[in-house]
Order: sequence, then structure tokens, then C-alpha cells
Amino acid sequence: MKTIFTFLLICISFTIVGQTVTANQVLEKAIAYHDPQGNWQTFAGGFTVVLETPGGKERKSTISINLPEQYFNVSTIQDGKISFREIRATNCRFSNEDTTTTETTTSDETCERTVMFKNYYTYLYGLPMKLKDSGTHIDPIVQKKNFKGKEYLVLKVTYDEAVGSDIWQFYFDPTTYAMEVYQFFKGPDETTGEYILLTDEVEVQGIKMPKDRAWYYNKDDGYLGTDKLLQE
Repeated sequence: MKTIFTFLLICISFTIVGQTVTANQVLEKAIAYHDPQGNWQTFAGGFTVVLETPGGKERKSTISINLPEQYFNVSTIQDGKISFREIRATNCRFSNEDTTTTETTTSDETCERTVMFKNYYTYLYGLPMKLKDSGTHIDPIVQKKNFKGKEYLVLKVTYDEAVGSDIWQFYFDPTTYAMEVYQFFKGPDETTGEYILLTDEVEVQGIKMPKDRAWYYNKDDGYLGTDKLLQE
């Protein structure tokens, strides 16, 4: 009886080890790592991002996001000049560096840049949870890739035309499922676009967000700059 039981355990073990993880399982495990309490859907918090670029002047952006209230604000200081962009539901307000303030709606073309900033910050700092948004298409095949000397589980993601045309790849640690790299291509040519290395973490409202995001060109590894996240 003991021999049969041991044999069954061995068979089960081999079955588990041999199983191929699905794209949905990778995503769910990644979300469980970064947002274990499921806080993103009701996120209401703030953080500061400092952008450092080679030879450039530091840019400090303080971001406030309240998803239930449909509120977004980014206030930026660069070279001693202050500006802001704000969206509250369909209302849009923004200022220029000369302190002129414009009030309009999100449907007005003058608000396009403000909407872009809102989408940019909520997307990148809402990853990987944002990969469950409508209009997102995840390739069911999980790739295994070596990137900068480390093996990763990789999800390939495309979007509805109205969302975006870039092709994205997200790299997850195969043990912890932490998101450590992502990159995008301008179409099938993988020499286009950029890759982003994520190092260290800051916990914001119970969500593990990347502390540093270093941007590079895919074509030649040219360094573009680093976003450094500071918790409010």
C-alpha cells in the first residue's frame, strides 16, 4: 500500500512540474504579487515621480489619482516653472508654464494632452492590473525569454486600434511573478520602440509599484532616462 501511495505522489509531482502555465495564470499570479489585496480598482492616492535624463534638467511630477471619483491631477515643476493638468470626470483644467489656466472638457481637442498624461500615468503605475482592461489582447502562449542574463516568463500584448497600435511584452520573474521589465515595439520591427527596466519597489496604497524605471532604446540600448518614484 505504501509503495502504491509513493508511486501516486511521484506521478502527481511529475504532472504538476510538467504542466504549462497559461497566460491568464501568469497574469493572475503577477497581480496577486503586485496588488495582493485588490486595491487598484478603488485606488485613491498619490505619489511623486522625479525624471532624470542625461544632460537634462530634473522634472518633478506629483500625481494624484482617485479612480472611483474619476479624478486625476499631475503638477509638474521643471526649471523653476510650475504647471498642472487635471481631469475630474469629463471636466478638464490645465495650465501652461506662464500660469495661464484653461478650463474645458475631455472631449475638446485642447484637452488631448491632459488625457494623454492621465492615461500614461494610470497605465504604467497600474500595471500589471491594467492588462485586464477591455481592448487588451494577451497572446495565450507564454514565452520564455532570456533578457539581460535572466530567464523570464513573457506575455505579448496588443490592443484595439482605438487603444493603441504598439506591441508590448511584459517580463515576469518565473518564481515570484514580479514584473521586472516591459518593452514595446512600433509594429513587428523589434528594433523600434523602447524597453524599460524596473528595479526596487515602493508600496503605495498596498500596491507594489516600481521605484525606478530606466528607459532604453531597443535599437542600440541608448539610455533615455529614469523615473524615480517617491511615496507621498
